[in-house]
Amino acid sequence: MTVPQTVLIIDDELQIRRFLRVTLEADGYKVIEAATGQDGIVQAAMSHPSVVILDLGLPDINGMEVLAKIREWSSMTVIILSVQDSEQEKIAVLDAGADDYVVKPFGIGELLARIRVATRHAQPIQEAQEFRNGHLCVDLVHRIVKVHDEAVKLTATEYALLMLFIKHAGKVLTHRQILKEVWGPHAVEETQYLRIYMAQLRKKLEADSMQTRLFLTESGVGYRMILLDS
Repeated sequence: MTVPQTVLIIDDELQIRRFLRVTLEADGYKVIEAATGQDGIVQAAMSHPSVVILDLGLPDINGMEVLAKIREWSSMTVIILSVQDSEQEKIAVLDAGADDYVVKPFGIGELLARIRVATRHAQPIQEAQEFRNGHLCVDLVHRIVKVHDEAVKLTATEYALLMLFIKHAGKVLTHRQILKEVWGPHAVEETQYLRIYMAQLRKKLEADSMQTRLFLTESGVGYRMILLDS
């Protein structure tokens, strides 16, 4: 029998928590609730959930503080809920270590999809020997990249960029996160680098470079590798 994944909801709105509990339990998840940031931190430490759904507007401490505390000791998936839909706030929470961001009011179908995506690649990339996503296949041991079973030659930088997306498949990566990881801290403002290399990567890896199917642009924020059916 499969053990259900645990979702921790940290939100001070009772109606939101009840709605999410009913929906998530119906979808097979085990649900834990916290109405304050401090209690949420305690519950996260005690229960080690697969996913934390975190509201930013909490009554005691800000959701960003909760995120920072969790990130001090855990890489568990954190999905932010917020009434704010600004690019600046999305960038701030993603740069602070959140895995995704959902704006209130939200569709439950969208939230469930985000949770499935966030937990789909729970196995560390270092333990995997191959990554498959739709028409893309990457031999992680021999560093061989194939599209529709045809080998594709990538530069060292293009491969490093692809590996970063594979490591965080399905999750939003901000421009600063990508630039820091691939080019180093000195390049976090050099967004032109990223635009050029994303164009090259799309040209080489997209089934049809005119239709963005593998890499999604999150306007003003960054990019996301879409998880496709193989």
